[in-house]
Amino acid sequence: MPADPLLDLNEDGKSFKNPPAASRSQAYSSFPAPITNGNRAGFDVHIYYAHTDPFQYQFAKELWERIRREFPELRIYKVWDRPVGPHPIAMFEVNVFTPEQFGAFIPWLVIHRGPLSALIHPNTGDDERDHTQRATWMGTPVPLITHVLPGFKEIKERLNSRD
Repeated sequence: MPADPLLDLNEDGKSFKNPPAASRSQAYSSFPAPITNGNRAGFDVHIYYAHTDPFQYQFAKELWERIRREFPELRIYKVWDRPVGPHPIAMFEVNVFTPEQFGAFIPWLVIHRGPLSALIHPNTGDDERDHTQRATWMGTPVPLITHVLPGFKEIKERLNSRD
C-alpha cells in the first residue's frame, strides 16, 4: 500500500516538511551499490588542464600539491603532461573512498579548481557507463575517448549484432 503523500509545508510556505526517520540513511557512511566501497575508490576525480598553457600547467601543479597537503587521506596520482587512457588532454586523478571524504573534497574542489575542468565518476565495474552516463562535470566537459574503456568493445558488438 502506498504511503500517504507528504504535503505539509515549512514555515517559509515554500519548502516541505520531511517526516522524522528512525535512523540516518546508510548513504552517509557507505556508497550505495553498485558503487565500490573498500580498497578501490568509490569515486575517481580527474582534473584536466591544457599542458600547452603555462598558466593552466602551473595552476594544475599547485592544485595537485595543495590537495596532497589538505587531503592526505585521499589517493592522488601523478600529474600527466599528455593524454592517457580515455582522457584526451593532460590531467591528474584523485581517489575518494568514503561519503565523508566526498562531502569534504567535492565542495572544496568547486571553490579551488579555478579554470580547470573536473570529471567525477563512480567506480561500479562498468567503466564505460561510469565515465559517461554516471559522470558529473565541473567546468567545461572534456570529450573522452570512450572506445578504449574496458567493456566498450563488448557493448558495441552487442549493439551491432542487433542490426
